[in-house]
Amino acid sequence: MASITVITRDGQSHVLPANPGMSVMEIIKDAGIAELLALCGGCCSCATCHVHVAADDMARTGPASADEADLLDSSDHLTPASRLSCQMAFTPALDGLTVTIAPED
Repeated sequence: MASITVITRDGQSHVLPANPGMSVMEIIKDAGIAELLALCGGCCSCATCHVHVAADDMARTGPASADEADLLDSSDHLTPASRLSCQMAFTPALDGLTVTIAPED
């Protein structure tokens, strides 16, 4: 089965099963990782599902859309690796993806 690795704010690593068709946010929330708030439920209207993508995985996730980039600009924790996990659709090409949950703004 495909999987992603999520590193929580306390540095713990969690390998989560991942199904194509779900967003990275849905995978994290379904696993019970509550520190990823995702208040808008994946509508790209907040930035509470902000993650940092591992450097080796950046090319696989592609760039943020203009709307996503606008939301990320409001974060004090914006980096070149920042993405909104609700905007990353999981596909088999993302098997093994590693993300770290960004600090809360």
